[in-house]
Amino acid sequence: MHHFDPSKEIQDHLVFGEYGGVNPSITDSSTYTFLSPEKMKELFVHEIEGCFLYSRHWNPTNKNLADVLARLEDSEAAIVTSSGMSAISSTILQICNTGDEVISSRTIYGGTYALFKNFLPKLGINVKFVDILNLEAVRTSITDKTKIIYCESVSNPLLEVADIPNLSKIANTNNLKLMVDNTFSPISITPLHLGAHIVIHSLTKFINGTSDCVAGCVCSTQEFIADLMDINSGAAMLLGPVLDSYRAASILKNLHTLHIRIKKHSENALFLAKELKKLGCKVFYPGLPNHNGYHLMNELMNEGFGYGGMLAVDAGDIETADRFMVKMQDEKVGYLAVSLGYFKTLFSSPGQSTSSEIPEEEQRTMGLSEGLVRISIGLDNDMAETFKRIKKCLNEVGLCK
Repeated sequence: MHHFDPSKEIQDHLVFGEYGGVNPSITDSSTYTFLSPEKMKELFVHEIEGCFLYSRHWNPTNKNLADVLARLEDSEAAIVTSSGMSAISSTILQICNTGDEVISSRTIYGGTYALFKNFLPKLGINVKFVDILNLEAVRTSITDKTKIIYCESVSNPLLEVADIPNLSKIANTNNLKLMVDNTFSPISITPLHLGAHIVIHSLTKFINGTSDCVAGCVCSTQEFIADLMDINSGAAMLLGPVLDSYRAASILKNLHTLHIRIKKHSENALFLAKELKKLGCKVFYPGLPNHNGYHLMNELMNEGFGYGGMLAVDAGDIETADRFMVKMQDEKVGYLAVSLGYFKTLFSSPGQSTSSEIPEEEQRTMGLSEGLVRISIGLDNDMAETFKRIKKCLNEVGLCK
């Protein structure tokens, strides 16, 4: 367990508006003025601190948010994008050329899987899917064409915990980039401290926390972020996944309560996971000692923020899972909805929704049951009362022992 406190890093990063506002002003402009043609020409050659050209490149509001996200992940720099998927795709396309290969965990978000499996091959980029927990399988998959090892800190939806330090050793030995999606574990895990080279987030989820926008980010070295934003060759610049400045300002405000929210999400999730286990339910949660990632999670996580707000329950079959979720919505436990990180509890059946892009045979191979229910635990003040409602739902669908 690590003692780094990213919440303090964020709170210490003070940005003031032009008139001394405690929140930085929102820059509502697509283009920016110059006092001289020479300065404009210079900016086309290299980035100038505090100087802005056009909002597809940078604008002050997005830069404020990016700087705070860099503090969160303790990276040299960061960029913000219009979605988590655009953060992933821009990064992959910046690093990989036709003929290159990526080694990816097989248990990843369905949208990422679809990008890797169905889209990248059209560009001549091949992705090998492996059991990321099997380090030898990762090693033997590497060829002279491999450029990236890709994983999620805590995987979607099975909550497997990636051994980032050992994956980093493999990446460094073979001159590869270790790219980590930290969406499920912001502030709980700091992948760059563990050896990752690039960290991405879907800001849509826990970091924003209010399910009112879609956004993403990439955190890495100053050099790599500059490459992504290069006017002539940067994937993020040329593909144009621009985040609206009003949304960036909103995310920045929400980000400052992340440490409080994650603690509560984790507290509630751990309580529920323990109670469900007592009932004999098959529960996936890295805070339970019987979870295969429990000991590793304890080694990797930052102290004080818990094991995260995501858990999964195996209802056995899709019919039971569906009835369970409908009952939970009827009992006002939360909402039947995709996504996660909201203040209300959200639940879905990944095999039929967020992981539906993964073929059924491959879902079975990775251990993703058709009856799996993924639950994003909300910020309920009284989780014991919520559990009573969940227990009632379990009883009604025959899932309690």
